[in-house]
Amino acid sequence: MKTLTIRRPDDWHLHLRDGAVLEGVIADTSRHFARAIIMPNLVPPVVTAQDAVAYRDRILTALPQGDRFQPLMTLYLTEGTDPDDVAAAKESGLITAVKLYPAGATTNSHGGVRDIDKAMPVLERMAEIGLPLCVHGEVTTPEVDIFDREAVFIETVLDPLRNRLPELKVTMEHVTTKDGVDYIMGSSGNLAGTITTHHLIINRNAILVGGIRPHYYCLPVAKRENHRLALRAAAASGDKRFFLGTDSAPHVDPLKECGCGCAGIYTSPNTMSCLAHVFEEENALDKLEAFTSLNGPAWYGMAPNEETMTLVRQEQPVSYPSKRDTGAGAITVFDPMFPLHWQVVE
Repeated sequence: MKTLTIRRPDDWHLHLRDGAVLEGVIADTSRHFARAIIMPNLVPPVVTAQDAVAYRDRILTALPQGDRFQPLMTLYLTEGTDPDDVAAAKESGLITAVKLYPAGATTNSHGGVRDIDKAMPVLERMAEIGLPLCVHGEVTTPEVDIFDREAVFIETVLDPLRNRLPELKVTMEHVTTKDGVDYIMGSSGNLAGTITTHHLIINRNAILVGGIRPHYYCLPVAKRENHRLALRAAAASGDKRFFLGTDSAPHVDPLKECGCGCAGIYTSPNTMSCLAHVFEEENALDKLEAFTSLNGPAWYGMAPNEETMTLVRQEQPVSYPSKRDTGAGAITVFDPMFPLHWQVVE
């Protein structure tokens, strides 16, 4: 296969940041993606409907002229979140989901949830009104090894929550383990998972072998090779419970290349080329459209995009910039460590 035409894709987990970084990176998403669920972990976070309106307006203002892109807004769940504000935001069409960050789990998550019981009034209202919960699925207790955080979260937080509130629709974001894949596949309903571009390509060796490589460091951290293979099998299976959420997370280089570097990998510019490469390796190019363009809208109750995207496999590797320059500084673009031959042409 040399040419592949699919419905225009969506990104169901995206960080755009704010200010000069937002202005510098938004075109990399709006060029290829019709919609994206926007993460709310700004400083300060997007906690209320009023916050979400203001952030959405800043995103739309930063869009290149003529780009047709819809930011799907979320609220940052806290133990003091007002259920009425959440319900009103959902009713108005302002928000698509609410995001649960366990406090301290990742970038700008210090204001997240420490005691899930204190968030139950909001979660119960969300279950009533059919508003999905997006979860960063890791525990943050210091005695749990960082490579086990996802599995322990499933056992101690997510499964009890779903048993307690089975009608709540949960998106387990950036699944990184076979444990997560198996848990989603074994569920009876109301559970789906996003998978990132980079977790389909790297394992933890990319971070640590030959020196510490900060531009492959993300949270949840990349795991062993058997987990990466499980993610690839799930993504390429066509299973409707798995779909793309890039978790593309821009940080300027000085914040990555320092003694305590930020977690996050910036994949928006070359994600579609990377994914076509992965799905070709899996002999599953016929399943790429489901993963990028069909399963996510179905899960969130939306129609797939009418516009299409065409990718062409060319002999010479596709060239992408190694860095994206922004008004806040340079941001390193994800290097998959192999040549990319699939190019988005329209």
